[in-house]
Amino acid sequence: MPQNSAPLLIKRYASRRLYNTETSDYVTLDDIAGFIRAGREVQVIDLKTGDDLTRQYLLQIITEHESNGENVLPINVLTDLVRSYTDQAQSFVPDFLSQSFDMLKKQQADLVGNIQTAIPDPMAAFGGLEGWQQKQQEFMSAMMGNWSPKQAPITPQETDDLDAIKRQLAELQAKLDGL
Repeated sequence: MPQNSAPLLIKRYASRRLYNTETSDYVTLDDIAGFIRAGREVQVIDLKTGDDLTRQYLLQIITEHESNGENVLPINVLTDLVRSYTDQAQSFVPDFLSQSFDMLKKQQADLVGNIQTAIPDPMAAFGGLEGWQQKQQEFMSAMMGNWSPKQAPITPQETDDLDAIKRQLAELQAKLDGL
């Protein structure tokens, strides 16, 4: 699907109605969620003040899904997020979450690519389930190693393992690009 480079601008009027500037019509929170699911970046701006309200509306979309029984975030993750706002760890939490989601999206894309190229066992590209779990553990260890005073620094072996993972991902991406 082609993606526009500029985010879709949604203006919020004083009446709290949301206006899609591209189609010149009013939209709902569900419409905004649909734009995002379709791969579109969205920016919500208060018409009167010019404040960026995007974060507020994204959180509202998540809250509505969670309250409707579409529980994606486990209680322990929500609890840890609340703690991170009062913890010294808050400085790295946003970057950690962003990198984790980027890695997850990349792995999902690679997995779908493997399935589409009719590999009998897509998990084999990652060394099976155990290999997949090991790579995730290595990623988590590498991420947390920089922030936890209890862990030793990353060893050359771990760096080599991470480089191997990067090479495997690059190979898979090259296969995807070749399709």
